[in-house]
Amino acid sequence: MINSPELWLTQLENELQGNILSFWMKQTKDELNGGFVGKIDNQLNIAPDVEKSLVLNTRILWSFASAYRIYGKTEYLAIAERAYTYLMDHFIDKEYGGLYWMVDAEGKPSQEKKQIYGQAFTIYALAEFYRATGRPEVLDEAIQIFQLVEKYGYDSTYKGYVEALSREWQITDNLSLSSKDLNEKKSMNTHLHVLEAYTGLYRVWKSEELASTLAELIETMLDHIIDNEGKHFHLFLDEAWNVKSDIISYGHDIEGSWLLVEAAEILGEEKLLQRVRAVAISMAEAVLAEGIDNDGGIWNEADPGGLLSKEKDWWPQAEAVVGFYNAYQLTGDSKFNEAAQASWTFIDKYMVDHQLGEWYWGVDENLLPLPHASKVSAWKCPYHNSRACFEMITRLNSTIKETV
Repeated sequence: MINSPELWLTQLENELQGNILSFWMKQTKDELNGGFVGKIDNQLNIAPDVEKSLVLNTRILWSFASAYRIYGKTEYLAIAERAYTYLMDHFIDKEYGGLYWMVDAEGKPSQEKKQIYGQAFTIYALAEFYRATGRPEVLDEAIQIFQLVEKYGYDSTYKGYVEALSREWQITDNLSLSSKDLNEKKSMNTHLHVLEAYTGLYRVWKSEELASTLAELIETMLDHIIDNEGKHFHLFLDEAWNVKSDIISYGHDIEGSWLLVEAAEILGEEKLLQRVRAVAISMAEAVLAEGIDNDGGIWNEADPGGLLSKEKDWWPQAEAVVGFYNAYQLTGDSKFNEAAQASWTFIDKYMVDHQLGEWYWGVDENLLPLPHASKVSAWKCPYHNSRACFEMITRLNSTIKETV
Protein backbone atom coordinates (compact mmCIF):
# COMPACT_ATOMS: atom_id res chain seq x y z
CA MET A 1 0.00 0.00 0.00
CA ILE A 2 1.12 3.54 -0.75
CA ASN A 3 1.21 5.46 2.53
CA SER A 4 -0.63 8.61 1.41
CA PRO A 5 -2.17 10.34 -1.60
CA GLU A 6 0.60 12.94 -1.32
CA LEU A 7 3.31 10.30 -1.69
CA TRP A 8 1.52 8.73 -4.64
CA LEU A 9 1.18 12.17 -6.23
CA THR A 10 4.93 12.70 -5.95
CA GLN A 11 5.61 9.33 -7.56
CA LEU A 12 3.27 10.12 -10.45
CA GLU A 13 4.80 13.55 -11.07
CA ASN A 14 8.30 12.09 -11.06
CA GLU A 15 7.33 9.32 -13.46
CA LEU A 16 5.44 11.60 -15.82
CA GLN A 17 7.91 14.46 -16.15
CA GLY A 18 11.15 12.77 -15.15
CA ASN A 19 10.75 9.61 -17.20
CA ILE A 20 7.92 9.41 -19.76
CA LEU A 21 7.86 12.93 -21.20
CA SER A 22 11.63 13.28 -20.87
CA PHE A 23 12.21 10.09 -22.85
CA TRP A 24 10.00 11.14 -25.74
CA MET A 25 11.60 14.57 -25.93
CA LYS A 26 15.16 13.22 -25.91
CA GLN A 27 14.98 9.93 -27.78
CA THR A 28 12.28 10.00 -30.47
CA LYS A 29 12.80 13.00 -32.75
CA ASP A 30 13.62 12.12 -36.35
CA GLU A 31 16.32 14.67 -37.10
CA LEU A 32 16.77 13.41 -40.68
CA ASN A 33 13.21 13.29 -42.01
CA GLY A 34 11.24 15.35 -39.49
CA GLY A 35 8.62 14.31 -37.00
CA PHE A 36 9.37 11.24 -34.93
CA VAL A 37 11.06 7.93 -35.67
CA GLY A 38 8.78 4.97 -36.30
CA LYS A 39 10.53 2.37 -34.17
CA ILE A 40 13.04 2.13 -31.31
CA ASP A 41 13.89 -1.14 -29.58
CA ASN A 42 14.54 -1.82 -25.89
CA GLN A 43 18.23 -1.01 -26.30
CA LEU A 44 17.33 2.35 -27.91
CA ASN A 45 18.41 1.28 -31.39
CA ILE A 46 16.49 3.23 -34.05
CA ALA A 47 15.00 1.45 -37.06
CA PRO A 48 15.39 4.28 -39.60
CA ASP A 49 13.29 2.88 -42.48
CA VAL A 50 10.14 1.91 -40.56
CA GLU A 51 6.76 3.45 -41.45
CA LYS A 52 5.36 6.19 -39.25
CA SER A 53 1.86 5.59 -37.97
CA LEU A 54 -1.00 8.02 -37.57
CA VAL A 55 -1.62 6.52 -34.13
CA LEU A 56 1.93 7.22 -32.93
CA ASN A 57 1.95 10.82 -34.16
CA THR A 58 -1.50 11.76 -32.87
CA ARG A 59 -0.79 10.20 -29.48
CA ILE A 60 2.44 12.18 -29.19
CA LEU A 61 0.49 15.34 -30.03
CA TRP A 62 -2.20 14.54 -27.45
CA SER A 63 0.33 13.75 -24.71
CA PHE A 64 2.42 16.87 -25.14
CA ALA A 65 -0.57 19.15 -25.68
CA SER A 66 -1.89 17.87 -22.35
CA ALA A 67 1.49 18.39 -20.72
CA TYR A 68 1.71 21.96 -22.02
CA ARG A 69 -1.85 22.73 -20.93
CA ILE A 70 -1.14 21.52 -17.40
CA TYR A 71 2.44 22.67 -16.84
CA GLY A 72 2.88 25.52 -19.34
CA LYS A 73 6.44 24.47 -20.18
CA THR A 74 7.67 25.64 -23.58
CA GLU A 75 9.60 22.43 -24.17
CA TYR A 76 6.31 20.50 -24.07
CA LEU A 77 4.74 22.93 -26.52
CA ALA A 78 7.70 22.47 -28.88
CA ILE A 79 7.09 18.71 -29.10
CA ALA A 80 3.35 19.24 -29.59
CA GLU A 81 4.12 21.76 -32.35
CA ARG A 82 6.45 19.28 -34.02
CA ALA A 83 3.78 16.58 -33.98
CA TYR A 84 1.08 18.95 -35.23
CA THR A 85 3.22 20.28 -38.07
CA TYR A 86 4.18 16.78 -39.18
CA LEU A 87 0.55 15.65 -39.18
CA MET A 88 -0.54 18.63 -41.26
CA ASP A 89 2.36 18.32 -43.70
CA HIS A 90 2.44 14.54 -44.21
CA PHE A 91 -0.70 12.76 -42.98
CA ILE A 92 -3.46 15.09 -44.20
CA ASP A 93 -4.99 13.96 -47.51
CA LYS A 94 -5.27 17.30 -49.27
CA GLU A 95 -7.40 15.85 -52.07
CA TYR A 96 -10.01 13.74 -50.26
CA GLY A 97 -9.73 14.98 -46.68
CA GLY A 98 -8.99 13.06 -43.52
CA LEU A 99 -5.65 11.44 -42.73
CA TYR A 100 -3.64 8.53 -44.09
CA TRP A 101 -3.12 5.50 -41.88
CA MET A 102 0.64 5.28 -42.48
CA VAL A 103 3.43 7.22 -44.15
CA ASP A 104 6.90 5.92 -44.94
CA ALA A 105 10.06 7.02 -43.17
CA GLU A 106 10.36 10.03 -45.50
CA GLY A 107 6.75 11.08 -44.92
CA LYS A 108 5.13 9.83 -48.14
CA PRO A 109 1.75 8.03 -47.88
CA SER A 110 2.27 4.27 -47.64
CA GLN A 111 -1.16 3.10 -46.42
CA GLU A 112 -3.78 5.48 -47.70
CA LYS A 113 -6.96 4.01 -46.22
CA LYS A 114 -9.12 6.06 -43.88
CA GLN A 115 -9.15 4.05 -40.67
CA ILE A 116 -11.88 5.53 -38.48
CA TYR A 117 -9.78 4.72 -35.39
CA GLY A 118 -7.04 6.95 -36.78
CA GLN A 119 -9.40 9.78 -37.66
CA ALA A 120 -10.73 9.57 -34.10
CA PHE A 121 -7.28 9.90 -32.59
CA THR A 122 -6.64 12.92 -34.75
CA ILE A 123 -9.81 14.58 -33.43
CA TYR A 124 -8.78 13.69 -29.88
CA ALA A 125 -5.30 15.14 -30.33
CA LEU A 126 -6.45 18.31 -32.12
CA ALA A 127 -9.13 19.01 -29.51
CA GLU A 128 -6.51 18.77 -26.77
CA PHE A 129 -4.06 20.91 -28.73
CA TYR A 130 -6.78 23.53 -29.15
CA ARG A 131 -7.58 23.28 -25.44
CA ALA A 132 -3.92 23.97 -24.70
CA THR A 133 -3.33 26.77 -27.23
CA GLY A 134 -6.71 28.25 -28.20
CA ARG A 135 -5.77 28.37 -31.88
CA PRO A 136 -8.98 28.51 -33.94
CA GLU A 137 -7.48 26.75 -36.99
CA VAL A 138 -6.76 23.69 -34.84
CA LEU A 139 -10.39 23.44 -33.72
CA ASP A 140 -11.55 23.99 -37.30
CA GLU A 141 -9.45 21.02 -38.43
CA ALA A 142 -10.89 18.81 -35.68
CA ILE A 143 -14.45 19.77 -36.64
CA GLN A 144 -13.79 19.05 -40.32
CA ILE A 145 -12.56 15.54 -39.49
CA PHE A 146 -15.56 14.97 -37.20
CA GLN A 147 -17.85 15.91 -40.09
CA LEU A 148 -16.04 13.53 -42.46
CA VAL A 149 -16.37 10.66 -39.98
CA GLU A 150 -20.07 11.37 -39.59
CA LYS A 151 -20.59 11.67 -43.34
CA TYR A 152 -18.74 8.54 -44.39
CA GLY A 153 -18.06 6.37 -41.33
CA TYR A 154 -21.44 6.45 -39.58
CA ASP A 155 -23.82 3.53 -40.17
CA SER A 156 -27.22 5.15 -40.65
CA THR A 157 -28.95 1.75 -40.71
CA TYR A 158 -27.63 0.11 -37.54
CA LYS A 159 -25.83 3.07 -35.88
CA GLY A 160 -22.21 3.02 -34.85
CA TYR A 161 -19.18 3.30 -37.11
CA VAL A 162 -17.53 1.13 -39.74
CA GLU A 163 -13.89 0.23 -39.23
CA ALA A 164 -12.32 1.69 -42.34
CA LEU A 165 -12.88 3.14 -45.79
CA SER A 166 -10.69 3.61 -48.83
CA ARG A 167 -8.67 6.75 -49.42
CA GLU A 168 -11.68 8.14 -51.33
CA TRP A 169 -14.02 7.25 -48.40
CA GLN A 170 -15.53 4.31 -50.27
CA ILE A 171 -16.36 0.82 -48.96
CA THR A 172 -13.27 -1.36 -48.55
CA ASP A 173 -12.52 -4.94 -47.54
CA ASN A 174 -9.31 -3.84 -45.81
CA LEU A 175 -10.86 -3.15 -42.42
CA SER A 176 -8.65 -4.40 -39.62
CA LEU A 177 -6.45 -2.18 -37.44
CA SER A 178 -3.58 -4.64 -37.27
CA SER A 179 -2.60 -8.23 -38.02
CA LYS A 180 -3.97 -9.40 -34.65
CA ASP A 181 -7.44 -7.94 -35.26
CA LEU A 182 -10.35 -9.57 -37.07
CA ASN A 183 -11.36 -8.09 -40.42
CA GLU A 184 -14.90 -7.29 -39.26
CA LYS A 185 -17.13 -4.30 -40.04
CA LYS A 186 -17.22 -3.00 -36.45
CA SER A 187 -15.08 -3.25 -33.35
CA MET A 188 -15.16 -2.24 -29.73
CA ASN A 189 -11.78 -0.58 -30.09
CA THR A 190 -12.83 1.86 -32.80
CA HIS A 191 -16.04 2.79 -30.97
CA LEU A 192 -14.19 3.29 -27.68
CA HIS A 193 -11.79 5.75 -29.26
CA VAL A 194 -14.45 7.56 -31.27
CA LEU A 195 -16.17 7.99 -27.89
CA GLU A 196 -12.96 9.34 -26.40
CA ALA A 197 -12.42 11.68 -29.35
CA TYR A 198 -15.94 13.06 -29.33
CA THR A 199 -15.73 13.57 -25.57
CA GLY A 200 -12.54 15.58 -26.03
CA LEU A 201 -14.08 17.60 -28.84
CA TYR A 202 -17.23 18.31 -26.83
CA ARG A 203 -15.09 19.82 -24.06
CA VAL A 204 -14.13 22.62 -26.43
CA TRP A 205 -17.01 22.71 -28.94
CA LYS A 206 -20.48 22.56 -27.39
CA SER A 207 -22.30 21.74 -30.62
CA GLU A 208 -25.87 20.40 -30.41
CA GLU A 209 -25.04 17.99 -33.24
CA LEU A 210 -22.03 16.66 -31.34
CA ALA A 211 -24.02 16.37 -28.09
CA SER A 212 -26.66 14.28 -29.84
CA THR A 213 -24.02 12.16 -31.57
CA LEU A 214 -22.12 11.53 -28.34
CA ALA A 215 -25.28 10.55 -26.45
CA GLU A 216 -26.21 8.08 -29.20
CA LEU A 217 -22.71 6.60 -29.20
CA ILE A 218 -22.79 6.03 -25.43
CA GLU A 219 -26.15 4.31 -25.74
CA THR A 220 -24.93 2.23 -28.69
CA MET A 221 -22.00 0.98 -26.66
CA LEU A 222 -24.22 0.14 -23.70
CA ASP A 223 -26.78 -1.61 -25.90
CA HIS A 224 -24.56 -3.50 -28.34
CA ILE A 225 -20.86 -3.57 -27.40
CA ILE A 226 -21.12 -4.41 -23.67
CA ASP A 227 -22.44 -7.89 -22.91
CA ASN A 228 -25.87 -8.48 -21.42
CA GLU A 229 -24.45 -8.83 -17.91
CA GLY A 230 -22.72 -5.45 -18.14
CA LYS A 231 -19.30 -6.97 -17.43
CA HIS A 232 -17.26 -7.14 -20.61
CA PHE A 233 -16.93 -5.66 -24.07
CA HIS A 234 -17.57 -7.66 -27.21
CA LEU A 235 -14.44 -7.05 -29.27
CA PHE A 236 -15.64 -7.64 -32.86
CA LEU A 237 -19.09 -7.42 -34.43
CA ASP A 238 -20.69 -7.31 -37.86
CA GLU A 239 -22.63 -4.31 -39.11
CA ALA A 240 -25.84 -5.52 -37.42
CA TRP A 241 -24.09 -6.03 -34.06
CA ASN A 242 -23.84 -9.81 -34.24
CA VAL A 243 -20.91 -10.82 -32.02
CA LYS A 244 -17.91 -12.30 -33.84
CA SER A 245 -15.47 -12.94 -30.99
CA ASP A 246 -15.60 -14.49 -27.53
CA ILE A 247 -12.30 -13.02 -26.33
CA ILE A 248 -12.25 -10.77 -23.26
CA SER A 249 -9.77 -7.88 -23.17
CA TYR A 250 -9.32 -6.92 -19.53
CA GLY A 251 -7.39 -3.77 -20.40
CA HIS A 252 -10.12 -2.49 -22.68
CA ASP A 253 -12.80 -3.35 -20.13
CA ILE A 254 -11.18 -1.31 -17.37
CA GLU A 255 -10.24 1.50 -19.77
CA GLY A 256 -13.75 1.68 -21.18
CA SER A 257 -15.30 1.73 -17.72
CA TRP A 258 -13.79 5.12 -16.93
CA LEU A 259 -13.97 6.58 -20.44
CA LEU A 260 -17.72 5.95 -20.54
CA VAL A 261 -18.13 7.76 -17.22
CA GLU A 262 -16.02 10.68 -18.45
CA ALA A 263 -18.13 10.96 -21.62
CA ALA A 264 -21.43 10.86 -19.75
CA GLU A 265 -20.23 13.37 -17.15
CA ILE A 266 -19.13 15.86 -19.80
CA LEU A 267 -22.39 15.37 -21.68
CA GLY A 268 -24.33 16.03 -18.48
CA GLU A 269 -27.45 13.91 -19.13
CA GLU A 270 -28.28 12.62 -15.66
CA LYS A 271 -30.30 9.50 -16.61
CA LEU A 272 -27.62 8.36 -19.01
CA LEU A 273 -24.92 9.12 -16.46
CA GLN A 274 -26.61 6.97 -13.82
CA ARG A 275 -26.83 4.07 -16.27
CA VAL A 276 -23.19 4.47 -17.26
CA ARG A 277 -21.97 4.62 -13.66
CA ALA A 278 -23.72 1.34 -12.83
CA VAL A 279 -22.13 -0.38 -15.83
CA ALA A 280 -18.70 1.08 -15.05
CA ILE A 281 -18.82 -0.35 -11.54
CA SER A 282 -19.96 -3.72 -12.88
CA MET A 283 -17.10 -3.81 -15.39
CA ALA A 284 -14.53 -2.85 -12.75
CA GLU A 285 -15.89 -5.55 -10.44
CA ALA A 286 -15.53 -8.14 -13.21
CA VAL A 287 -11.95 -7.15 -14.06
CA LEU A 288 -10.99 -7.19 -10.38
CA ALA A 289 -12.53 -10.65 -9.94
CA GLU A 290 -11.25 -12.25 -13.14
CA GLY A 291 -8.38 -10.29 -14.62
CA ILE A 292 -5.87 -9.49 -11.86
CA ASP A 293 -2.89 -11.65 -10.94
CA ASN A 294 -1.68 -12.06 -7.37
CA ASP A 295 1.15 -9.61 -8.06
CA GLY A 296 -1.33 -6.80 -8.87
CA GLY A 297 -0.74 -6.92 -12.62
CA ILE A 298 -3.64 -7.17 -15.04
CA TRP A 299 -3.79 -9.97 -17.61
CA ASN A 300 -4.14 -9.19 -21.30
CA GLU A 301 -6.87 -11.46 -22.66
CA ALA A 302 -8.94 -14.55 -21.96
CA ASP A 303 -11.55 -16.67 -23.71
CA PRO A 304 -14.04 -19.18 -22.26
CA GLY A 305 -11.16 -21.63 -21.83
CA GLY A 306 -9.06 -19.28 -19.73
CA LEU A 307 -6.10 -16.95 -20.20
CA LEU A 308 -4.69 -16.70 -23.72
CA SER A 309 -1.24 -15.70 -22.48
CA LYS A 310 0.60 -15.11 -19.23
CA GLU A 311 2.36 -12.04 -20.61
CA LYS A 312 1.32 -8.64 -19.29
CA ASP A 313 1.46 -5.62 -21.60
CA TRP A 314 2.14 -2.07 -20.51
CA TRP A 315 -1.09 -0.35 -21.49
CA PRO A 316 -3.60 -2.48 -19.52
CA GLN A 317 -1.55 -1.75 -16.40
CA ALA A 318 -1.83 2.01 -17.00
CA GLU A 319 -5.57 1.81 -17.63
CA ALA A 320 -6.10 -0.35 -14.54
CA VAL A 321 -4.74 2.38 -12.28
CA VAL A 322 -7.27 4.92 -13.58
CA GLY A 323 -10.16 2.50 -14.00
CA PHE A 324 -9.94 1.10 -10.50
CA TYR A 325 -9.48 4.52 -8.94
CA ASN A 326 -12.50 5.75 -10.88
CA ALA A 327 -14.51 2.85 -9.43
CA TYR A 328 -13.25 3.82 -5.96
CA GLN A 329 -14.43 7.40 -6.53
CA LEU A 330 -17.85 6.14 -7.65
CA THR A 331 -18.34 3.67 -4.80
CA GLY A 332 -16.05 4.60 -1.92
CA ASP A 333 -15.11 0.90 -1.75
CA SER A 334 -11.50 0.63 -0.57
CA LYS A 335 -10.87 -2.56 -2.56
CA PHE A 336 -10.79 -0.47 -5.74
CA ASN A 337 -8.32 2.00 -4.23
CA GLU A 338 -6.14 -0.93 -3.17
CA ALA A 339 -6.35 -2.42 -6.67
CA ALA A 340 -5.32 0.90 -8.23
CA GLN A 341 -2.35 1.16 -5.87
CA ALA A 342 -1.37 -2.45 -6.56
CA SER A 343 -1.44 -1.72 -10.30
CA TRP A 344 0.81 1.31 -9.83
CA THR A 345 3.22 -0.67 -7.66
CA PHE A 346 3.37 -3.40 -10.32
CA ILE A 347 4.10 -0.78 -13.00
CA ASP A 348 6.93 0.78 -11.01
CA LYS A 349 8.48 -2.60 -10.24
CA TYR A 350 8.15 -4.35 -13.59
CA MET A 351 7.03 -2.04 -16.40
CA VAL A 352 9.19 1.06 -15.95
CA ASP A 353 12.64 0.84 -17.50
CA HIS A 354 14.53 2.59 -14.71
CA GLN A 355 17.81 2.38 -16.63
CA LEU A 356 17.04 3.50 -20.23
CA GLY A 357 13.69 5.21 -19.71
CA GLU A 358 10.01 4.82 -20.70
CA TRP A 359 8.16 1.54 -20.09
CA TYR A 360 8.75 -1.89 -21.55
CA TRP A 361 6.12 -3.19 -23.95
CA GLY A 362 5.43 -5.94 -21.45
CA VAL A 363 6.76 -8.76 -19.31
CA ASP A 364 6.63 -12.54 -19.68
CA GLU A 365 5.23 -14.99 -17.15
CA ASN A 366 8.49 -14.70 -15.18
CA LEU A 367 8.04 -10.90 -15.07
CA LEU A 368 11.04 -10.31 -17.32
CA PRO A 369 10.85 -7.68 -20.08
CA LEU A 370 9.82 -9.06 -23.48
CA PRO A 371 13.18 -9.00 -25.28
CA HIS A 372 12.10 -8.25 -28.84
CA ALA A 373 9.24 -5.84 -28.17
CA SER A 374 9.69 -2.19 -29.10
CA LYS A 375 10.02 0.80 -26.80
CA VAL A 376 8.59 2.98 -29.61
CA SER A 377 6.47 1.72 -32.51
CA ALA A 378 3.25 2.22 -34.44
CA TRP A 379 1.35 1.23 -31.28
CA LYS A 380 3.88 1.93 -28.50
CA CYS A 381 3.27 5.57 -27.73
CA PRO A 382 3.36 7.94 -24.72
CA TYR A 383 -0.42 8.09 -24.43
CA HIS A 384 -1.60 5.31 -22.10
CA ASN A 385 1.10 5.86 -19.51
CA SER A 386 1.17 9.68 -19.64
CA ARG A 387 -2.63 9.81 -19.55
CA ALA A 388 -2.72 7.54 -16.51
CA CYS A 389 -0.39 9.99 -14.77
CA PHE A 390 -2.39 13.06 -15.88
CA GLU A 391 -5.63 11.47 -14.72
CA MET A 392 -4.31 10.26 -11.40
CA ILE A 393 -2.60 13.57 -10.61
CA THR A 394 -5.92 15.35 -11.20
CA ARG A 395 -7.91 12.80 -9.22
CA LEU A 396 -5.52 12.64 -6.28
CA ASN A 397 -5.35 16.42 -6.06
CA SER A 398 -9.15 16.37 -5.84
CA THR A 399 -9.05 13.67 -3.15
CA ILE A 400 -6.49 15.64 -1.13
CA LYS A 401 -8.60 18.82 -1.30
CA GLU A 402 -11.68 16.94 -0.14
CA THR A 403 -9.87 15.60 2.94
CA VAL A 404 -8.37 18.93 4.02
